Amino acid sequence: MRRIKLVEVRSELGAGTRGASLGVDALKVACLNKGSDYFRRFNSVHVPDLNHVLFEKNHFPKAKHIDSIYTVQKGIASAVEQTLRFGEFPLVLAGDHSNASATIAGIKATYPHKTLGVVWIDAHADIHSPYTTPSGNMHGMPIAISLGDDNLQCQRNYVEPETEFFWRKLKNLGEPGPKVTGEHLVYVVVRDTEQEEDEIIDRLGIKNYKLDEVKAKGTRQVAREIYERLRFCDMVYISFDVDSLDSRFSKGTGTPVVDGLNVEEAISLCRALLDNDRVVCFEMVEINPTLDQENTMATNAFDILEAATDAIQNRLRMEEIVSR
Repeated sequence: MRRIKLVEVRSELGAGTRGASLGVDALKVACLNKGSDYFRRFNSVHVPDLNHVLFEKNHFPKAKHIDSIYTVQKGIASAVEQTLRFGEFPLVLAGDHSNASATIAGIKATYPHKTLGVVWIDAHADIHSPYTTPSGNMHGMPIAISLGDDNLQCQRNYVEPETEFFWRKLKNLGEPGPKVTGEHLVYVVVRDTEQEEDEIIDRLGIKNYKLDEVKAKGTRQVAREIYERLRFCDMVYISFDVDSLDSRFSKGTGTPVVDGLNVEEAISLCRALLDNDRVVCFEMVEINPTLDQENTMATNAFDILEAATDAIQNRLRMEEIVSR
């Protein structure tokens, strides 16, 4: 990979609260207020969204707007795949977290024979399916899509055939079949889950580094342990939901949760994780300035984004030097 390319995704179709479509622009406001040239330094691609369908009737109660989400996700997966094939590092700035399953699909479409590890930094496990969801909001489902696991052992919902059709299409986006396994998925500071999610996490043996463990060990040690767990993975994708931050710092997001990372810990964690040559993609999601005051969330997120980007660039420069 030679350089970073920004992949901007404004879709908020999977969220339960409106406003995440404005997250990318809130980051740009924070950038301007800081006097940074960040968004001039990198080429970007804009993935078309279908947010206008939010004004229309939803026909899929257990997977809201899944038909339009599938259309949007095809565009995301294609943009990520094309970026990787051009030898660029996709840095994805997205609305709601449902978009992440498309990012994963794009990575696997590019490298179908490589094993992918996923580091999911989030307050939520996002491992529901239409069969288990309490809300029908698809930002709670991207991990289930990527695992290809419906968790039917915990089924609570009847799902209409039309929903099942698009659910299968999402699970088979990019390369058919599962994109990642439970042993190659690591959660960081996940702390707001439902019983159905707890059961599948236990069944698959997914590791979750809770806040107490992160504080006790420090972010660098946690990063080392994560990469030891993912030692058989050829490549790694890191997904950062801003609600991984403690709700003191994350008012401007749809689902803030107490007992999360502070901004300094998030910066340190992202730097430690991104200092690894197997990382092929980084994503930041769920900034919602309509729920915020003075753009505080985006300002904190932009500080994290800059630090993460610096770590990626330092690594890419080292790789370029070594390859000469």
